[in-house]
Amino acid sequence: MFFIRPIARDDLPAVLALSERTGTGLTTLPADRDRLRQRIERSLVSFEHGVEKGDACYMFVLAERGNGAPERVVGISAIEAAVGLNEPWYNYHVGTLVHASRALDVYTVAPTLFLSNDHTGHSELCSLFLDQAFRVGKNGALLSKCRLLFIAEHGELFASKVIAELRGRLEADGSSPFWEGLGRHFFAMEYSRADYLTGTGQKSFIAELMPKHPVYVTLLPQAARDAIGAVHADTAPARAMLEQEGFRYEGYVDIFDAGPTLECTRDNIDAVRRSSVMTCTLGEEDPVPDSLTDDILWLVCNRKFTDFRALVTAAPPRVDRFPLLPYAAEVLGVAEGGSVRVVPLSPSDR
Repeated sequence: MFFIRPIARDDLPAVLALSERTGTGLTTLPADRDRLRQRIERSLVSFEHGVEKGDACYMFVLAERGNGAPERVVGISAIEAAVGLNEPWYNYHVGTLVHASRALDVYTVAPTLFLSNDHTGHSELCSLFLDQAFRVGKNGALLSKCRLLFIAEHGELFASKVIAELRGRLEADGSSPFWEGLGRHFFAMEYSRADYLTGTGQKSFIAELMPKHPVYVTLLPQAARDAIGAVHADTAPARAMLEQEGFRYEGYVDIFDAGPTLECTRDNIDAVRRSSVMTCTLGEEDPVPDSLTDDILWLVCNRKFTDFRALVTAAPPRVDRFPLLPYAAEVLGVAEGGSVRVVPLSPSDR
């Protein structure tokens, strides 16, 4: 079975192996052992309430528990409690400038890119990656949406707005059309190099080299223009999932690959708003097969902090007490009469 838990120090080798398969564009999960070790340590301290909001990072892993086999980590996701408070948070805001001359009867609307720090202080959903071999069933939804239940249960730890910066469009060779059309002219390095430097915390070069004035989109090559707000092919499902939960693109894009930033107020995220706390009851080991019931899939988490656990399980669409099989209760660390936070996995079932 698959379940979510906070990352542990011993997970470093597995997470490093995952990061080496992400490719370029996922700056919060660099294939750098020291940087990953630092992030894991930040997460461990955060789960011990040992840091300010600007330093807090909560990392989760998707683990598989088999029949007597060692537990295996197959995915990772994270939440940054507040971005930009310790390191500048840059993005482009897609805006508009109007040039008009009544004498010449000219009125021109020009789309522009403004360098921005507007998301400073917001919470960020980040570092989402699932091993290709395990992108089946509801593993992706569990890995992504477990963070929403964690936010629902521990909302005081997070900002009033939550964002998710998505990977932008890349070519088959890993190059970025937006970078080739804009960034390369100012940074004189490969996209993969800039991506790596950002992922390892070396961000001062952005402020030193990035143009401070608006960039006119019409001056960029067509491929670069088309990439603005577009996502990487592997990221399209994640975008659709977030949009179903109420996240929207509001015109902010990444400064390197122009991937969109989606945003939503914390309390309006559908899974946060419609989750509920229920008393659980333990059921039978051999339930009626799902095909013979009207059960739906639920996202379920315990109400713990350091020992947070989450999983997906089937249950009737309307229940007074939430039924859990013994193995699920064991993973969650709850007993008969304990409380869990639940929400139907699919927004259409809520």
